[in-house]
Amino acid sequence: MSSESMSEKAFSSSMSPLRQVTSNFMDSRIAIVSLGVLILVVIAALLAPWLSIQNPYDLAQIDIMDSRLVPGSKSLDGNTYWLGTDDQGRDMVSAILYGLRISLWVGILSGAAAFALGTLIGLLGTYAGGRLDALIMRAVDIQLGFPPILIALILLALLGRGVDKVLLALILSQWAFYARTVRATALVEREKEYMEAARNLELPPWRILIRHLLPNCLPPLIVVSTVNVANAIQLEATLSFLGVGLPITEPSLGLLIANGFQYILSGQYWISVFPGIALLIAVASINLVADRLRDVLNPRGQR
Repeated sequence: MSSESMSEKAFSSSMSPLRQVTSNFMDSRIAIVSLGVLILVVIAALLAPWLSIQNPYDLAQIDIMDSRLVPGSKSLDGNTYWLGTDDQGRDMVSAILYGLRISLWVGILSGAAAFALGTLIGLLGTYAGGRLDALIMRAVDIQLGFPPILIALILLALLGRGVDKVLLALILSQWAFYARTVRATALVEREKEYMEAARNLELPPWRILIRHLLPNCLPPLIVVSTVNVANAIQLEATLSFLGVGLPITEPSLGLLIANGFQYILSGQYWISVFPGIALLIAVASINLVADRLRDVLNPRGQR
């Protein structure tokens, strides 16, 4: 067999797991629809400045005279407010699109940072073993004994309001999930032959962790990270709704829901309901995609 055909065969065999995962994922219609909805949500958030008829947080572009207009109303300058306006005269479609941007950004960024921190701590503890591993796991057990929202509330009470403060609170309230997940997988992988061979070759510890151990721990981490992004979005919205999250100058779906909550009983439901629906669609689509990924990456757990 020629070297060219052998390289092609090796390339196709290396691509087969990815193709298999993609094929299994696409077998579910719910997963396909959820992924499509999620992609549309992300695109709408990214294109918010071009899809919106106004910047809802630019005081020069809003008019208090357009306050609390019903869905389908028109302004004096001819703009149509398809989902109405809030108590500040902001177009609800524009406010939701801008709110999606900050909600997705906070969720993804905090999830990525918590992923990196928790995975690093979990891998170091598992590889080192002994007292360091026991100390890390006791800290993880203590943190997982409290609801994440309680930890975030305590941290924000100490740090104050702000985007950076919310990001830090979300990271510190979620890293333990990744540390526990990566440790459970790494304990099994640590005893396998390839890890023993890497140690016998006296490779640097960082290379063993990053090049050998981490790639084999990624499948469950991918599922956990996807779920935690949705949880971070919900948590940020809850904190903002309670008034301890993002400041009022930052667009957020939680703030939009809170702003219209007092008007629901008076019949002006759209100020809270439509941002709530947008939050529900974003979180549900992420959770359904994560649910399918869990089944695909763990065939023994398929339902």
